[in-house]
Amino acid sequence: MDISIVIPLFNEAESLPTLMKSIAEAMRPLGRPYEVILVDDGSTDASFEACARLHAEYRGTVTAVRFSRNYGKSAALSVGIQKASGRIIVTMDADLQDDPAAIPDMVKLIEQGWDVVSGWKKKRHDPLSKTAPSKIFNALTSMISGLKIHDFNCGFKAYRREAALSLEIYGERHRYLPVLAHWNGFRVTEMPVPHHPRRFGKSKFGIGRAAGMFDLLTLVFLRTYLRKPLHFFGPLGCCMGLAGVIILGYFGVQWAITREMHIRPLVLLSLGAIIMGIQFISIGLIGELIINANPKAGYTIREMLE
Repeated sequence: MDISIVIPLFNEAESLPTLMKSIAEAMRPLGRPYEVILVDDGSTDASFEACARLHAEYRGTVTAVRFSRNYGKSAALSVGIQKASGRIIVTMDADLQDDPAAIPDMVKLIEQGWDVVSGWKKKRHDPLSKTAPSKIFNALTSMISGLKIHDFNCGFKAYRREAALSLEIYGERHRYLPVLAHWNGFRVTEMPVPHHPRRFGKSKFGIGRAAGMFDLLTLVFLRTYLRKPLHFFGPLGCCMGLAGVIILGYFGVQWAITREMHIRPLVLLSLGAIIMGIQFISIGLIGELIINANPKAGYTIREMLE
C-alpha cells in the first residue's frame, strides 16, 4: 500500500459520506493505491453504521475500527497508525474542516525528503473560544519545544511511515506529535492547508486544551531526565542538604563559642532540609537502578538497508 489515511472520529455520522467522497476525488489524480482507516472512538450516534456502509461501498479501501467506549483522540490515532500499511500515513479529522484536496501536496513534500508535514490552518473558520487558546498554546509549545511551526494541534498531517511508527501516542500526546517527531530526529515542516467551517454538529474541543501545557512539561521532563534521573534529583538533594548543613554549622559554631543552644525554627528547617536532600538523592539513585535494570536503549531507527 502506498498511502494510508487515518481518520479518528467521534459522533460524525453526517460528515462521513461527504468526507469519503472528497477523499476519493482527491486521490484519483494521484493514481496510487490507498486505504482509509476509520477509527470510531466510542461514538454514541450512528457513526459506526455509516462506517459500515462506507466499508461495503468502498470495499478493499475502507477499514473500520470501533472502540467499546470513548478513549480519546490519541488512542484512536495510535490504533489507526498501527493498522496502517502505507509507506506514507496521513491523519485528518472527520468533521469536514480538513480538505483532502491538500493530500497530494503533503505527499509531494514527504517525497522531497521531509519526514513529517504538519498542516497549518492559516485562515481558520472557528469561534474565538477555539482560536484564542490555540494561539497561546502554539506560541508556548514552540518556545518550549524549540520547533518553530505555527500550528501544532492541527490534526491534518502526513508522515513517512518510520516517523509515524516511532511516536508513542497516548494520553494527550496527539497535540505534540510534531514535537515528538522532531525530538526523535525526524525532519518536520508545515504547509498551509484549507480550513472549512464545521457543517455538522459542534466541536469536541475548546478552552480546556490550555491544560495540555502540563503534558508538554511532562514530555520535556521525560526527554531530559528519563535516562538519567539522578541528574534531576541529585542537584536538588545536594542543594537542600548543603543549605541544611551550612545553617546547622552556623549554629554549631555559635554553640561552641557561647555554650548556648536554643531550639529555633531555623534549626528544625535545616534538619528537614538535610533529610529531604538525602531523600531526593536516594530517589535519584533508585531511579538509576531501575533504568540500569531495564537498559532498553530507546533509540529511533530512521532507515535501514538489508
